[in-house]
Amino acid sequence: MPTSPLPDLALAPLLPEIVLLAAALVLLVVGALRERAQAAGIVAPLAVLALLVAAAIAGVLDRTPQTLLGGHFRFDAMAAFLKVVVLVGAAACILLGGAYEEDERIDRFELPLLALLAGLGMSLMVSAESLLGLYMALELQSLPLYVMAAFHRDQLRSTEAGLKYFVLGALASGMLLYGCSLIYGFTGTLSFAALAQGFGPTSPGGLPTGAVVGLVFVIAGLAFKLAAVPFHMWTPDVYEGAPTSVTAFLAAAPKVAAVGLTLRLLMGPMADWAGQWQQVVALVALASMVLGSLAGLVQTNIKRLMAYSGIANVGFALVGVAAGTREGMEAALVYMVIYLATTLGAFGCILAMRRQGTYVERIDELAGLSSRRPLLAAALAIFMFSLAGIPPLAGFFGKYFVFLAAVKAGLVWLAVAGLLASVVAAYYYLRIVKLAYFDPPAEPFDVPAAPGLRLVTGLAAVAVVGFVVLPGPLFEAAGGAAASLGPPAVAAVR
Repeated sequence: MPTSPLPDLALAPLLPEIVLLAAALVLLVVGALRERAQAAGIVAPLAVLALLVAAAIAGVLDRTPQTLLGGHFRFDAMAAFLKVVVLVGAAACILLGGAYEEDERIDRFELPLLALLAGLGMSLMVSAESLLGLYMALELQSLPLYVMAAFHRDQLRSTEAGLKYFVLGALASGMLLYGCSLIYGFTGTLSFAALAQGFGPTSPGGLPTGAVVGLVFVIAGLAFKLAAVPFHMWTPDVYEGAPTSVTAFLAAAPKVAAVGLTLRLLMGPMADWAGQWQQVVALVALASMVLGSLAGLVQTNIKRLMAYSGIANVGFALVGVAAGTREGMEAALVYMVIYLATTLGAFGCILAMRRQGTYVERIDELAGLSSRRPLLAAALAIFMFSLAGIPPLAGFFGKYFVFLAAVKAGLVWLAVAGLLASVVAAYYYLRIVKLAYFDPPAEPFDVPAAPGLRLVTGLAAVAVVGFVVLPGPLFEAAGGAAASLGPPAVAAVR
């Protein structure tokens, strides 16, 4: 285990969250005291810096499992791994959106500040060690996202997206909270540790039926946050209506945090009861893969296409979760990291789709992109090929390992269904490449001058292509994270 160069403090595992909270409070004051024209230019880079510093701290902390805050918070190798991924992803999203927000005149300091607070919620999500901690962290992440979706308040579709996201999100939160209350009512505990130790296969009477029903409600609430079928209905409209920089944020880091939270719940306290939830997760994965692949075929708006692509990709990740094995966990974690890099790169290309100062979203307007902007077309092709699962790009290996984990767990039918869905989805990814390279050129896009946009898109392309050369570090980190998710440390949260 790596040792931490930081002082041995009782609250050392909470340092990433303390940094994010302190930065949010300071930046709120800084933004409020500055003029509107200057505030965003100061707060946004400082928010990125705070997220990267918190990620660096999480990466160097001692990963020996520790439980804090009365048993509601756990820091271990899995928490460290996911914190680094989601916080770096959140920082990249802020960098992506700078020029877009300035062009759309929504470059107010509140937007990066909300992203910073959402990052704090995600950081707490992946360390949740009780049902109460799970719910509070999930709401801390969700509330800023509702506001971000409606941030372009002068556009009807943005306010509609925010309202729809908020109403359906409140419904999902109610379902999750009801499930938590059922589990607490039938087991008498909120603690993941107590659930793991007091309600295992050897415990008298086993898991009460009411607690199983509560678990189904909790899975339903998490499925909404994942945009998994049948709780996906908000996704296409919110992705299309929200500002594109916010859509990129919604599609990237929160998905990784939600998968991490799902793994922590199902493979931690409920690991011994995989038979009670495995079929539910498998059916959700199947439905997500099928609907995301089929519905994407008829989309003309690239943001709606990415919404259905995200639904399908969450289904692929849930195949690894449904396997219920450590190998499945590792595959799901690797898949979500690859998905994060690919999605950030794809949205970087979308944010470069601007003509005469106006951002365009129609897929057919990509026609002939390669003759006008060869580097942008090459980057877009890389990300589309990766999402389609074309070797030797990273997306191929992500799908290969989740399907392999499902086969080894006896879920051959699910792996076959996922393979067929992947073939169907490849059509709409390859259609974009065909438009970019083989159709007559349309009017050229403006050349984006934003260094943050180019930096994030370029690094994402390098990561997707270079994964085949150096996959070891990611697999080692994901393997260590999966290995750390054993029975939680004892914590009496009642």
